[in-house]
Amino acid sequence: MASMILRKPVAEHTAIEWTDATWNPIRGCTRVSSGCGGPGKQGGCYAEQIAARFSKPGQPFHGFAEMRNGEARWTGKLALIEDALTLPLRWRKPRKIFVNSMSDLFHEALPDSAIDRVFAVMSLCPQHTFQVLTKRPERMREYFAALARDDRALDGLGRWHAELAPLLGEAVSDEQWEAMLSQDFPLPNVWLGTSCEDQATVDERIPHLLQTPAAVRFVSLEPLLGAIDLTKIPVPDDQAGKYAGHGYTFNALQREDDLTLFNAPAHLDWVIAGGESGQRARPAHPDWFRSLQKQCEAADVPFFFKQWGEWAPIPYGEEGANPRAGFCHPGGHGAKWPSPEGLGEYGPHWLQEHGFAHVVKVGKKAAGRLLDGVEHSAFPQVRA
Repeated sequence: MASMILRKPVAEHTAIEWTDATWNPIRGCTRVSSGCGGPGKQGGCYAEQIAARFSKPGQPFHGFAEMRNGEARWTGKLALIEDALTLPLRWRKPRKIFVNSMSDLFHEALPDSAIDRVFAVMSLCPQHTFQVLTKRPERMREYFAALARDDRALDGLGRWHAELAPLLGEAVSDEQWEAMLSQDFPLPNVWLGTSCEDQATVDERIPHLLQTPAAVRFVSLEPLLGAIDLTKIPVPDDQAGKYAGHGYTFNALQREDDLTLFNAPAHLDWVIAGGESGQRARPAHPDWFRSLQKQCEAADVPFFFKQWGEWAPIPYGEEGANPRAGFCHPGGHGAKWPSPEGLGEYGPHWLQEHGFAHVVKVGKKAAGRLLDGVEHSAFPQVRA
């Protein structure tokens, strides 16, 4: 590998509540489900919007995103950014690091060799905790299955360790270096998670995650666009991740020892949930979050309520005929309902009796992150 000159890097500080810093060795992505943006002008991916804003010639996301008819859109290009790859090696202070907040490490267009290099860097930074979040857990499961099948981990990671060694200098002793090279998967400082927005994506993605080896497995339910029951997930029928024809389901929050009857995969170690932010954010029903918190409490699984997003619940009548107020459907995808003045035959009392929530668009900061007056900020413990 050609020599490179490294400037003294500064950690990419972030306002994301469940991490300390972000690290983006990969640029580019594509939309994969409604959590990335709904039909018409509903919602949208924050990373896509940021990338499009900095996509002019000479800017970091040139070629990766663009504005189309006033809409931010990924171009489909993905690339490993060499200058960003080794940044965590210079961050001495231990921290939680969100990997690829602006992309997806397991995107189908990214070659395995690029993923190898990212994992090599993570294995050389035991002082940090890396939080990898993907909307493509099937690729993640396949990647680790391939490592186990052909021992590519030793070849790939060993090769990249050797090329990164000169960058470390005297900061790592021979004993530490040997210990790093001898590490096996799952790496104890790497948490693997998947992002879901509704029951359909939960049912599809969580089984793949739970078949993947990890020190910590977590799920980010943001933006939450519908009610989710984590106690009813299809049992995978085989290692291909197909769903069982016998119709068994299991509790994804339940401990492994209780699941041997159905030979179900491991449980989730952490649940994050949050509403959508951004100019076109869709509202979330407060009962969706209350249910998740209760599910986690019953299973003794850490729960982190990240934010309400742009919309906050309020008692009906508090805002009167505020044009930014509406009603959120209890079983839908957070569709905004008309203001009280435009409800027609469906009056506010009828809507409340049928479970609709009165919400108002106040902005992320004003909405805050208290669920019924309580802040939920629990973190998981790393398993041995």
